[in-house]
Amino acid sequence: MPVTKIGKRLLFCCLILLLTQAACVEQPPLPTLVPAISLPQQSEASEALAFAVPPTFTPPGPTATIDPLLNFGDNSPLGPTLTPTLTPILPSRTPTPTHTPTQTPTPTDTPIPSATPIGGGPIPPYLQGDPNRSKLGIHVIFNNDPRIMTFVRQARPAVIKGVDDFGFLAEVEKESPNTIIIGRRNWGGQEYVGNPEEEARKFVQAQLRQYQLNPAVDFWEGWNEPDPGLDRMAWYARFEQERVRELARYGLRAAVGGFATGVPEMDEFALFIPAIETAMQYGGILSLHEYSAPVMTFGYGSALPGYPFYADRGSLTFRYRWYYEELLIPRGLVIPLIVSEAGIDGIIGNRPGPAGLGWADFQQYAVQEGWGRTGDEAFINQLAWYDAGVRQDDYVLGFTVFTAGPVAQWGPYDIGSLLPKLADYVRRQE
Repeated sequence: MPVTKIGKRLLFCCLILLLTQAACVEQPPLPTLVPAISLPQQSEASEALAFAVPPTFTPPGPTATIDPLLNFGDNSPLGPTLTPTLTPILPSRTPTPTHTPTQTPTPTDTPIPSATPIGGGPIPPYLQGDPNRSKLGIHVIFNNDPRIMTFVRQARPAVIKGVDDFGFLAEVEKESPNTIIIGRRNWGGQEYVGNPEEEARKFVQAQLRQYQLNPAVDFWEGWNEPDPGLDRMAWYARFEQERVRELARYGLRAAVGGFATGVPEMDEFALFIPAIETAMQYGGILSLHEYSAPVMTFGYGSALPGYPFYADRGSLTFRYRWYYEELLIPRGLVIPLIVSEAGIDGIIGNRPGPAGLGWADFQQYAVQEGWGRTGDEAFINQLAWYDAGVRQDDYVLGFTVFTAGPVAQWGPYDIGSLLPKLADYVRRQE
């Protein structure tokens, strides 16, 4: 039965209440992916890294095709993987400006009228972490490809994200009312200076008209891929807290964080926890990005500084599990999460494989490593591996593959040609 926008808002927020209650009891160990299998090692660089993938998803041979009936949601225990000997260098996909303004003392907050938290309601099935339903969605820069809305109608994805081009999202809501919609406007500088509360209010006010003209958007992101580091994370947390409150004053909800792949470190994320608390109070979510290269399993099974190795976490993909298992779940802060960009990003340094940017640049490598017969199959199989993992985590609402409708510089990331096959994959996971 279609869910109205108001109903979806009310229904969604009960998820936060139930997740919070669930977090107050003893948490069972996080389900892990199924026993590790090493992919074929066909290059000197790849011999330094062990890739772990579900046994039901062993990369097919040269003559194989995708089997849509495979059990991608198998939840059997995962065995330990070998420790990668390569340490990824993790720059943000959006380059950080080289000039960093001199940090000024953070002024005290200026009290303003409080916002009203958004209330709850019963939880619809699409927000309950059904392991039998795919959590794969798409990131869209411009709705300039008819295959985008065809994908929406056929797949009815868990989540979709629009950047700057928001008009088509009303049609998304009409065609797939249970799809969670995230929006973000591109914004210029990200300077950690001045009063963070005042800066957050100015940020929202500068974009408020666009927000109000696009009520189909469920959650609005703020800065794109910030990397404040340890010295500026407290400032950024206060900025995000006030952005949440300012949006709530207008009946809007926030996706906080927006962190790039490979950041922040654990001690940095701990300083962001106040923003998590405020977001939960006002019906918000956490968003972040997860990429790897030359395939999505690079870095999976590796540890973060000061922590032991876990087979079901990584420094790039499944990095979010570190934040939840070590910091959020023990505090009862099981905030819903959307990985609002995911896929292949070749700017990651100190990695195996050829030079390249998006998934299209690594097709031959992925085929040689046994991920599929063709480049399309190889990338879809990697996305299915990632989908199988996030479906084990009830707090993950979905992830969006970067990107459909790209502008010129994002050509190697373009998933337009894959959308019919991705729709088939999502439907067959029901």
